[in-house]
Amino acid sequence: MSSLNYRHLHYFWVVAKEGGFARAADRLGMAVQTISAQVRELERALGHQLLKPEGRGLVLTEAGQAAFSRAEEIFQIGQLVPHEVHEAATQRVQRLSVGLSDGLSKLAAHALLAPVLDTPNLRLVCHEGEVDQLLGELALHHLDLVLTDQPAPVNPTLRITSQLLASTQVDWWGPADLVARAQRTGARPFPYVLEDLPVLLPTRHASLRASIERWFEQHHIRPQVVGEFEDSALMSVFAARGLGVFPVSRLGADDLALMSGLHLLGQTDVVEDVHGIYSRRGQNHPLVAKLLASRRQGRAETDSLETSEFPAEVSAN
Repeated sequence: MSSLNYRHLHYFWVVAKEGGFARAADRLGMAVQTISAQVRELERALGHQLLKPEGRGLVLTEAGQAAFSRAEEIFQIGQLVPHEVHEAATQRVQRLSVGLSDGLSKLAAHALLAPVLDTPNLRLVCHEGEVDQLLGELALHHLDLVLTDQPAPVNPTLRITSQLLASTQVDWWGPADLVARAQRTGARPFPYVLEDLPVLLPTRHASLRASIERWFEQHHIRPQVVGEFEDSALMSVFAARGLGVFPVSRLGADDLALMSGLHLLGQTDVVEDVHGIYSRRGQNHPLVAKLLASRRQGRAETDSLETSEFPAEVSAN
């Protein structure tokens, strides 16, 4: 088949939805013979019978069910076109497509995108996936920005740049009963009490997992791991239901307030880095530029604050 006649497919779709040629003809305002002929043309083009008589009506064949399933997707999407065209023509929609790597804390990602979330007529589209897959989408200009826990790889053909957006410490949180157990008289102090609690961890996709395991080794901690999650938001949901305690970047800790019953267990010196990767085209996207500038300013203010709180020593002459 060289091409598919979508008008014929539409007539078939209506016949299948209405359950017969007569009702389809009434709906479309056309002659029954015309619709019947168009559907037969579609069957000839596809090389398979799509409808068969049963009783006084028509039913779909196996081939017809497959065709109808795809037609349903096509024409349901088609029904959205007038609305989306009108919206695009009457409003200045600002679209931002962001890729989120599997290993990235999704709670931290929400905090990083906060500077642009109040943009009027924002259309934010978020995709999740492996870093290599997302970088391919970025190179094809299907994404404006990729947020990941690692910098851009050295690859001249990709023509991409990365910026460290945040570097924040990681804390441990957990449901109220487990945190209370850890704080009882006689309980071991944090972080050693983690050996006595069920622990949730990010999967090995995340750079944070390796950092936490090194931290465990430094403190000679053997945790009771009861769950591993690619998505930090999903991990926090299971934690809130009592499954265990879990690590989370302070950058995303504010969102934990949206989940009742979670409490801070302890703080660590483990650091999670978040990088923004963008192409030359993405750099010129106004929302990407705003986000990058906001993070640069935020990091500069943090560095300035740390310098003022801990002044460098001055040698006496």
